[in-house]
Amino acid sequence: MLKEFIKKITDWALEKEEEAAKKCEIPIEEIEKQLKILNDKKEELQKKCEEQLKELDALIERIEHIKVQEELRCKLKEEKN
Repeated sequence: MLKEFIKKITDWALEKEEEAAKKCEIPIEEIEKQLKILNDKKEELQKKCEEQLKELDALIERIEHIKVQEELRCKLKEEKN
């Protein structure tokens, strides 16, 4: 609910900025500054996501290895009986 509220406020603020930009009321430097902040944040989030995905892939690989070992162990046990 809070996330939705923040999105609505952000959308409203962007609409107001867009209207002001159409009237040349916002300096281009301010827009460039905002773009830099957003691009920096995007890069930061991408890096975090990539790191987390690598960790998740490593966990998946370990579990798959355990599964294969267990399957072999059970198969050998069944063959002995």
